Amino acid sequence: MINNTDMAAQTAEFLLKVKAVKLNNEQPFTWASGRKSPIYCDNRVTLSYPEIRTFIRQRFSEIVTDQWGDVDVIAGVATGGIAQGALVAQELGKPFVYVRSEQKSHGLTNQIEGEIHSGQSVVVIEDLVSTGKSSLIAVKALREKGCVVKGMAAIFTYGLQVAADNFAAENVDLFTLTDYDTLVQVAQQHEYVRPEDFESLAAWRLNPERWSEEHM
Repeated sequence: MINNTDMAAQTAEFLLKVKAVKLNNEQPFTWASGRKSPIYCDNRVTLSYPEIRTFIRQRFSEIVTDQWGDVDVIAGVATGGIAQGALVAQELGKPFVYVRSEQKSHGLTNQIEGEIHSGQSVVVIEDLVSTGKSSLIAVKALREKGCVVKGMAAIFTYGLQVAADNFAAENVDLFTLTDYDTLVQVAQQHEYVRPEDFESLAAWRLNPERWSEEHM
């Protein structure tokens, strides 16, 4: 297994290369919440590239094995974590389920799709973590089912303090392939962003709300 620093840098380079992550300090992106941000992340793009898809699957599988050992089930968070989770489950030879943000309003009204039972151990796979709230909804649903959630692995985290606080409050260990700080460093090294934009990109992570207000 490659070391964590190399893994984070390689993942960041892949994400930037295929434009799964876009950085634009001058023309910020608008998130669904209305906030302005210099970063837009859509890790589903990586599924279209076999080399990157394989890299992510293998790194996830190594993290699951190294951090949590043998687990009963792999769970993906809908929607971005479904395909990634299924790939990891296939790699490890484990059952797979996915978890919606809420129960369906029709049919069987399931929130968890697939077969899972009380007492089984689970690792959750997510594509990215911002505040962590939507990711932790999946954890709550699994725990309410009686499952033992060993932890979560995600491709990318923005590294926001609110996310760290939310995961700590729910006693969930989070491991990611890369993070915002590494992404910005790699972007600077490979000239995806100008050197003069580095300070502003760092300022966004420290205080996204203030950064957004200043760029409205």
